[in-house]
Amino acid sequence: MNFYGIKAIYLFEMARTWRTLMQSIASPVISTSLYFIVFGSAIGSHMAKIDGVSYGAFIVPGLIMLSLLTESISNASFGIYMPKFTGTIYEILSAPISAIETVIGYVGAAATKSVIIGTIILFTARLFVDFSIEHPVWMVAFLVLTSVTFSLFGFIIGVWADSFQKLQVIPLMIVTPLAFLGGSFYSINMLPPFWQKVALFNPVVYLVSGFRWSFYGVSDVDVGISLGMTMVFLLICLAAIWWIFRTGYKIKA
Repeated sequence: MNFYGIKAIYLFEMARTWRTLMQSIASPVISTSLYFIVFGSAIGSHMAKIDGVSYGAFIVPGLIMLSLLTESISNASFGIYMPKFTGTIYEILSAPISAIETVIGYVGAAATKSVIIGTIILFTARLFVDFSIEHPVWMVAFLVLTSVTFSLFGFIIGVWADSFQKLQVIPLMIVTPLAFLGGSFYSINMLPPFWQKVALFNPVVYLVSGFRWSFYGVSDVDVGISLGMTMVFLLICLAAIWWIFRTGYKIKA
């Protein structure tokens, strides 16, 4: 294992974050804080409790998960797209570093950024609502697992995209709508029976449900199923990345 190569890629990506601190960290934190003010404090104060949890506290896991998904995909996709765009990807391919080590460097940096943002949002939420964390170990596990999984997904998007427009298509047109419809602001049990069944086809439901369980011990689906679905998506992403480096899809060509 070439740890020097992994470290070089990791530190380079993390350095880009510190150079663009306002865009990388401050912007998503401020945006999420506005959600807490509008939905948590203003609207939440006039709403009944959901599963015994105040509405302001109920949306905390959903908002953190929403930020994790978007930031993980954005950081990882942009990280691998820029070397393709500038042509420096060939320097990486010719260096004594394997595909696994390359992925660890890029995905590790993207996941680290997402975990940092998620942690900051978690502490920021304390300024607006009062909430508890019943299963802190599982909360951290879901936080890290989701960040890694969607950073892998973002890496795939970055390889696939051949323009800045394509880089934003899937996050804006698919991931963000799924996140809003995945129970971030409500419980799917509040939906009519038919739409509850439809919602189960949304993979984000399992992420939000499992993460919310780690906070309050309540969930829309069994936590074991949530964890299993996340692992399945993780394995699919790993298989896709293995195929990309095996065939050289949009990397060597």
